[in-house]
Amino acid sequence: MVEITVPSTFARQVAECWGADGIRWLAALPETANEVLRDWDLRLDRMYPLSLNWVTRVRRADGSAAVLKMGVPEGGHIAGEAVALEFFGGHGAIAVLAHDRARGALLLEEAAPGVPARSLVPDRDEAATATLIEVIRRLHRPAPPGIPIPELAARRASFDGHLGRFPGDDPLPRHLVERAGHLLTELCATATERVVLHGDLHHDNVLTADREPWLAIDPHGVVGDPGYEIGAMLYNPDPMDDDDTVLKLVPARIEQLADGLGMPIERVVAWGFVQAVLSEVWNAEGVGKGTGRPLRLAHLLLPRLP
Repeated sequence: MVEITVPSTFARQVAECWGADGIRWLAALPETANEVLRDWDLRLDRMYPLSLNWVTRVRRADGSAAVLKMGVPEGGHIAGEAVALEFFGGHGAIAVLAHDRARGALLLEEAAPGVPARSLVPDRDEAATATLIEVIRRLHRPAPPGIPIPELAARRASFDGHLGRFPGDDPLPRHLVERAGHLLTELCATATERVVLHGDLHHDNVLTADREPWLAIDPHGVVGDPGYEIGAMLYNPDPMDDDDTVLKLVPARIEQLADGLGMPIERVVAWGFVQAVLSEVWNAEGVGKGTGRPLRLAHLLLPRLP
C-alpha cells in the first residue's frame, strides 16, 4: 500500500465546499486511492497542485504517463467532468482512459508539454483568444437528449439564492445580481443552439499537447447556449500582476470573440456580464465577499448591455 497524505489546506477547502460529504470522502481517500491504483495497475509519479480534487501524475503498466483525478463522487464536479469529457471524445479536450463513477475516479490523458494559454497573455493576447476560439469550435456539438449534466438555465438559482441570502448591497450590488439573473434567463430563452459546454473555459484550462496543438482540461460540464463559454475568458488569466492588465484587453477580446464565433457583439457582452456576476456570487457563497476583477468587469460591461 502506498502512503497517501492529505494536505491540511486541501482538506479544509474540500470540507468547506462539500461539507459532510467532503469530510467522509477525505477520510476514505487514502484507502480508495490505493484501491484504484491497484485495480488500474498504476504507480504514483508526482502530485499536482490541489484545490477541490486529488490529482496526481501516474505511470501505467506500459510506462506511459497519465493523470489520476479523484473527487467527491456525488454532488462534486467530478461526475459532470467525466460526462463532458466522454462526450467530447478527445476532440479539443483530453481523453478519458478510465472512469469509476462510484469511486469518483478518472484516469485521463496527459496534455504534454502542458503549457497553458496564459503564456500568450498579454503580449500575444490575440493569439491566445484565437486559440480559445478554435478549442470552442472543436468542443461544441449539439447536446443529446437526456445527457446527465446540468442545464445552464438552472444557474438562475444561484442569483436568486444570493438575493435571498443578502438583502442589501453587501457583498455585491443588488442591482447587478438582479440584472444578471434576468439576463441569464433571457439569453437561455433566446438561444439558437443547445450544446455541451466546457463551462469553465479560460487560459489555464487550455494546454499545449502533442496529439492536438491545444487541449482543454477540467470541464464543469453544462448544457445550453454556446455564448456562455466566453464569459470566463474575459476576466482571466488570474492572477496577474494587476487587474488592469487583463481588463484593458477586454474590448479587443469581445470584438475577436464575436467575429471568430459568428456571435452578435451584444450577446458576447451580455454573457460576459452574466458570468462575471455569477463568479462573484459563487465567491460570496464561499468567502462572503467578491474577489474584485469579475466585479470590475461587470461594471465595465454594464453600460454596453442591450
